[in-house]
Amino acid sequence: MSFVRSLFFQIIVAVIIGIGVGILWPDLGSLLQPLGTGFIKLIKMIIAPLIFMVIVTGIAKIGDLKSVGRIGLKAIVWFEIATTVALVLGLGTANLLRPGAGMNVDPSTIDASGIEAKTNGSELPHTVDFIMNIIPTSVVDAFAQNALLQVLLVACLFGVALAATESKAKENVLTLIENLLGIVFRIIGYIMKLAPIGAFGAMAYTVGAYGASTLSSFGLLILACYGAALLFLVMLALAAWWITGLNFLQFVKYTRSEVMLAIGTGSSEVVMPRMMDKLTKAGCDRAVVGLVVPTGYSFNLDGASIYLSLATVFVAQAVGTELTFVQQITILLVLMLSSKGMAGVPGSAFLALSATAVAVNAFPVAAVALLLGADRFMDTMRVFTNLMGNCVAAFVVAKWEGLLDQKRMRAVLSGEISAAELEREEQAALALIKLNMQEKQGKAVVSPEMS
Repeated sequence: MSFVRSLFFQIIVAVIIGIGVGILWPDLGSLLQPLGTGFIKLIKMIIAPLIFMVIVTGIAKIGDLKSVGRIGLKAIVWFEIATTVALVLGLGTANLLRPGAGMNVDPSTIDASGIEAKTNGSELPHTVDFIMNIIPTSVVDAFAQNALLQVLLVACLFGVALAATESKAKENVLTLIENLLGIVFRIIGYIMKLAPIGAFGAMAYTVGAYGASTLSSFGLLILACYGAALLFLVMLALAAWWITGLNFLQFVKYTRSEVMLAIGTGSSEVVMPRMMDKLTKAGCDRAVVGLVVPTGYSFNLDGASIYLSLATVFVAQAVGTELTFVQQITILLVLMLSSKGMAGVPGSAFLALSATAVAVNAFPVAAVALLLGADRFMDTMRVFTNLMGNCVAAFVVAKWEGLLDQKRMRAVLSGEISAAELEREEQAALALIKLNMQEKQGKAVVSPEMS
């Protein structure tokens, strides 16, 4: 009965029912989008304060700016290696399987208006703009806009300043933030009870709005993308095992509820808070998790990288264009830049593909509209691959920094430490923080009388 009551089982059932509703009653399914969108918004509203508090408490305990910079640099190095491998893998798969060959599409017959609707007239920020946009207009604006990189910057500065503080204020502020963090995680627990409803609505809308017929029209492209992602994940699992000793399959099992929710809603952001919590419980230092995971949502989009490089070659093949080696290298270089900072930009995949088409100048930009039908069915691949890529990055960077408790990691992932024990540990930690606060308050009251 415990399995039936588990979040994993409830989400699985919700996703299956959602698919059924989408197939049998597509019009009804198309109307259920608010259920998924509403759930995603509930989670997103709590992400900015969560990241701020996780990073501040983590950095305050590490104690210096040099350590923060070292963690950030190592994370960026890993991100660049991982995304480059993903891009090359996408290109190689497209050349090997040739999913667009033989389609012989006439670019002049393609209606490109759908791209405008998908992107809302946005464009990817240029490199300088992207860097400048990391600096918020104000601290309040960073939180109001839910701009993760801006919140990350504010949290790093606040955490370093707090770590450098020698007065009693440091302990008081840190205790307050840790208490607030416990409350935030409790709020997330309340919201997660609605996860099956959100997954049901999102899946019913996807199947109802886009239809199963798309699967047959773009079957080879979809198979190519999922095959490339599977190969990438095998390589990722081997690298993680070699560097950290991480058992990838055990980790997927450990996070199965979050994985199914991300797949069901088509968004990895909805599980960011839970994933950060689970990574910390599995032995990763809190500061590393707080810095690596949110940054990875902008810089480490492995699944999106596979899709972008593969889809670019697919479009060229579909309109009868054979890309030269130099043109494919150009695709790789352009996507290495344009794939960064895609998070939060409407229709970012189409913007990146359009920018690549302009740079290569081998096929009309309008041909990118060929992917409008298939794009939504790539979400499962992109979400899962992006999510696992960021989690593995946290383990790797923590190991490089000597901040990974490998003994605890193995115990948690193998089930030696159960979920109930982890919950009791968390409650005991919160109780200790509360007791420390009460003792400090007691001393504050007693000291004037003693004087």
